[in-house]
Amino acid sequence: MAADFNWAVGGEAGDGIDSTGKIFAQALSRAGRHVFTSKDFASRIRGGYTAYKVRTSVDKVQSVVDRLDVLIALTPRTIEENLDELHEGSVIIYDGERTTMQDVEIPEGMIGLDVPLKSLAEEAGGAIMRNVVALGAACEVAAFPIENLDSALEKRFKDKGQKLVDNNKEAARAGQSYVADEYDHEFDYSLETTDEDYVLLNGDEAIGMGAIAAGCRFYAGYPITPATDVMTYLTGRIDRYGGHVVQAEDELSAINMALGAARGGARAMTATSGPGIDLMTETFGLIATSETPLVICNVMRSGPSTGMPTKQEQGDLNQMLYGGHGEVPRFVLAPTTIDECFWKTVEAFNLAEKYQLPVYLTADLSMAVTEQTFSPDAFDMDEVAVERGNVVDETTIDDHMSDSGGFQPHELTDDGISPRAFPGTADGAHMSTGLEHDEQGRRTEDTEMRVAQVDKRNRKVETAREREDWSPREFGDADADALVITWGSNEGALAEAVDILDDDGQDVRVLSVPYIFPRPDLSEDVEAAETTVVVECNEQGQFADLVEHDVLERVDRVNKYNGVRFKADELAAEIKSTLAEGVEA
Repeated sequence: MAADFNWAVGGEAGDGIDSTGKIFAQALSRAGRHVFTSKDFASRIRGGYTAYKVRTSVDKVQSVVDRLDVLIALTPRTIEENLDELHEGSVIIYDGERTTMQDVEIPEGMIGLDVPLKSLAEEAGGAIMRNVVALGAACEVAAFPIENLDSALEKRFKDKGQKLVDNNKEAARAGQSYVADEYDHEFDYSLETTDEDYVLLNGDEAIGMGAIAAGCRFYAGYPITPATDVMTYLTGRIDRYGGHVVQAEDELSAINMALGAARGGARAMTATSGPGIDLMTETFGLIATSETPLVICNVMRSGPSTGMPTKQEQGDLNQMLYGGHGEVPRFVLAPTTIDECFWKTVEAFNLAEKYQLPVYLTADLSMAVTEQTFSPDAFDMDEVAVERGNVVDETTIDDHMSDSGGFQPHELTDDGISPRAFPGTADGAHMSTGLEHDEQGRRTEDTEMRVAQVDKRNRKVETAREREDWSPREFGDADADALVITWGSNEGALAEAVDILDDDGQDVRVLSVPYIFPRPDLSEDVEAAETTVVVECNEQGQFADLVEHDVLERVDRVNKYNGVRFKADELAAEIKSTLAEGVEA
């Protein structure tokens, strides 16, 4: 029996695939099992292949793998799409009464369970519950106590009345009983349960949770895949803390509303994806020039243009680093795990206010939609620190007045950080403009003041380099000659790939970098390695270019840009092959 269990449900968009998968993932997490999910969905409301995969184990899992043990196939295409991951002994659950499934062929060596999902669901109260019947069948196959599924069904349907909850429980048991009664087969799976208590959430939810913990009180956004769940999470929750969510008419309005809230003293943010960042870029320059702290979340997807809205990629790195006319100081943070999405969101708000700069907080689709289990201790609110930076009040504002008696929000300082006065602060009235300005914010074309203000704004970045810790995270063999560098959502797959490589006798040292700008100096690390490989999900190797720029050495590259995230076994093979080529060269 494999150390972990891999399950999937697939069909067409509109078949309830997402809700079915999430119910099963919640059931597993409530049974004290670790969960890691992945989704494949089309860019349409109905039609087009869509799937939800769950990997589960009593040990922590951080990646998807090329293996499926149980597949609920609602369409023939589901079997075709997953054929490479099915193995001898894999179980395929399907409804042979469904017109499209009547002539389905189960691949040799696999076990087909023809379960009348729709008929059993109708007997339990409605055909809409056919996927729940399939979940009950899967519980029987996996020897998974169906009571854990009851808990997830309660959570999913309790707001719609107890009768619906009871009907769904009945539907699940109908599927379980049908498999037990009709198939005299000893399946090879038995899912162990534990007493552990886990939190199940995805990257977008972790960002939303981190925003609330950080004191964000205003969010403005426009729905766009795959960033919409940040707004969905905040809606109804941020209100409990005196905050507001506004769905704007477009991305331009969203970032301008967030800018206005930030100028008013609120911690504010917006979230979008690449096409939205394109539209927000003009205001991004105004944010930096007016020295307004703002967090802009970019959940990347495949581009350019509309690209593949529901597919993964890390192609926006150059856009976030260099986008905008003129020279715009900014920070770019890239969480490398789902739980780090929470902590880096908190850090993004602190950096924005401490240095009065716009901060890009970037994830990607695979991290945004992936659900993973964590111990509640991973989100210890007592560890959250809110740092609002150089804020002045009535007792200190006199130290920052001009000779003419006006407050100076753009005061020239040694560290580049000017005083900040919230609206309502006595004697703190001031203005800021996108035009170049003097220390009081008044428009100027004075050449000396221009140079002084540009230098001041950029000096904040240098101050941050000195004051903050920009270190990467390290794992693997610290003494290995091979160095692998990555950023963003690749860390989980890479962590498991290291174990695979270790079993194959290949030692590697890994640096996972959550800070893109400012970023750590990796010169000594690259110099000490015989071979350096940079792993990322884009074609050009945008982060590899940055590493080469910084260290003045060539690096090898492992790139993927087909819209699908790295899998651990696939990544291990790619790294091993790349290192072997380097030795031969």
